[in-house]
Amino acid sequence: MRTEQPVEETGGRRESAHARAAADRAAGETLEDFTLRFAPRSYRRWTPMVVATTAMGGIAYMADFSIGAGIGLSHGTGNALTAILVAAVVIFVTGFPLAYYGARYNIDLDLVTRGSGFGYYGSVLTSVIFASFTFIFFALEGAIMAQGLKLGLGLPLWLGYLISTFMVIPLVVYGMKALTKLQVWTTPVWLLLMVGPLLYLVATDPGTVDHWLSYPGSDGHAGVNTASVLLGSGVCLSLIAQIGEQIDYLRFMPPRTAGNRRAWWIAVVMAGPGWVVLGALKQAIGVFLAVYVLAAVGPSAAAEPIQQFKAAFDAMMPSWLVIPLAVALVVISQIKINVTNAYSGSLAWTNSFTRLTGRYPGRMVFVLLNLAFALALMEADMFSFLNRVLSFYSNCAIAWVVTVATDIMVNKYLLKLSPRQPEFRRGMLYAVNPVGTVAFVAASGMSIALYFHALGDTLQPYSPVAAALIAFLLTPLMAVLTKGRYYLRRRTDGLDEPLLDADGNPSGALYRCHVCRQEFERPDVAACRTHDAVVCSLCLSTDRVGDHVLPAEPGVG
Repeated sequence: MRTEQPVEETGGRRESAHARAAADRAAGETLEDFTLRFAPRSYRRWTPMVVATTAMGGIAYMADFSIGAGIGLSHGTGNALTAILVAAVVIFVTGFPLAYYGARYNIDLDLVTRGSGFGYYGSVLTSVIFASFTFIFFALEGAIMAQGLKLGLGLPLWLGYLISTFMVIPLVVYGMKALTKLQVWTTPVWLLLMVGPLLYLVATDPGTVDHWLSYPGSDGHAGVNTASVLLGSGVCLSLIAQIGEQIDYLRFMPPRTAGNRRAWWIAVVMAGPGWVVLGALKQAIGVFLAVYVLAAVGPSAAAEPIQQFKAAFDAMMPSWLVIPLAVALVVISQIKINVTNAYSGSLAWTNSFTRLTGRYPGRMVFVLLNLAFALALMEADMFSFLNRVLSFYSNCAIAWVVTVATDIMVNKYLLKLSPRQPEFRRGMLYAVNPVGTVAFVAASGMSIALYFHALGDTLQPYSPVAAALIAFLLTPLMAVLTKGRYYLRRRTDGLDEPLLDADGNPSGALYRCHVCRQEFERPDVAACRTHDAVVCSLCLSTDRVGDHVLPAEPGVG
């Protein structure tokens, strides 16, 4: 095992000194959970099922109930269930390769995106899309919690928004270790409170099922209507970016070996693309509960989860227990998902900022930034125009996820034009890869134009289809046209030790970065351009003059 010794800085190396200071600060923040880099084997001590349970806890959000309710009340149960199923299939298929790469190579979705068609700086586009996803859904969950606090405690909404925002900060500070404990211990309680009332209603009043299945919706379409299904699917597909949050947990999977192979695969499928199974069920339950409470509370309140579960609890429990249990369910759900939203959003913002500026201010700065965006959306009453926000956002999210998934499935495994092993380090990648960047911009741009009726009202519902189809076709086409030359700037990183061990897992061999003087595992380091030494990925990111970045390799690209 090779360990490099620190090399003293020479005159004129002020930028290197800056990089060392930034890296020292990052290394000192022991709770950062490897914000910008590969998650090392030495940190990944959880079993596959603990990681999976933690990741599944992140989908405890109540937004699914609101989303399903909104679609069902507008388009009817038949169209809503069909839309939910269509979206679930798309999300599962596209999420599988992303989850596999994140878990197998222990990197988050931004790092997967860099080497899957976007390039080192090109993936900043998608990091901003993902960060937007986290604060949009934080705002949605925070609004739902505020509704619960208003009903249960009489708190004004503005105060509920503040409470739901600031209560997650202490938990997010402590990263993966605290989140694991929180998700594992709260999941059984959450499942009991969510499933119990539904089972009771169906068992004691089977007529509610018939009423639910026959509900026509406010647009009055009888049966299944294509336009209604596509409009509903567009809303559901806004959740396609949830796979990014799942991967933020899955990157801490232990190495896959012969001994844990079965458990490893079950955990990856269950907590990766499998999240959408539970998500789709919650959306369908949202339709059921909205139809159940519609006559009592009206169409506006019927989409609020607190009203849905208040009515469900009221049917099975003493009146004095109804409000406390409904509020408890909403609060537990909000905490479980919004610690994930705040955590994942901070990673995305930190990644983008550090790459663009070469500065590393610390993850907590971006936790607060993400929370500020979310609070602004809550105060703007985003919940009242929820479906419009999600329908618009889904066009960008679909274009991104389908582009990366297509690059992995088609360009890597079928066309073999994209390197199968992911790469994320600066110097190894081109700044921008036109394969993913062009496909993403074209797909999202065209689908947004369709969404805003640029090509007429008839095609407007097809904007999600356009986003997926254009991304799926353009990604391999661009790879063929460019002959895959813009994926790698270099094929070697200057070190002889293989990146993967005999089992195909990232190597655990340790190297010492000569800039920050910390030890890092093999996939997180590269040779230094100006010293006979090794430099880590974060020091490469904070090197504003490229003092340590390896030059382009002749004959590559």
